[in-house]
Amino acid sequence: QVQLVESGGGLVQAGGSLRLSCVASGRTFSHYGMAWFRQAPGKEREFAAAIRWSGGITYYADSVKGRFTISRDDAKNTVYLQMNSLKPEDTAVYYCAADLWGTGATAQYEYDYWGQGTQITVSS
Repeated sequence: QVQLVESGGGLVQAGGSLRLSCVASGRTFSHYGMAWFRQAPGKEREFAAAIRWSGGITYYADSVKGRFTISRDDAKNTVYLQMNSLKPEDTAVYYCAADLWGTGATAQYEYDYWGQGTQITVSS
């Protein structure tokens, strides 16, 4: 069983920045692929960013590419999402997810564990 706890959400003005953190339980965090998904009000949950177990390969949705950066610190069992140049359309609940196979895939069904989510609200 892997538990994921997100933090760092909040209210920010358009153009601002936030950094989300997700701390994972388990002794083999370095083997997990990790990702951030998001769900805006009235919409389906969608992929935002992912990072492979090695940390060297990352993936981004086109909507966040160039503005968001995913990274990981295996010594702290933590994955981060640095979000810059935030837009009102980035408003959503952001979920951290863990893929025990380490691939860092973009599809939701690849992920085995999910956090509870953290709200990001970007005001215009």
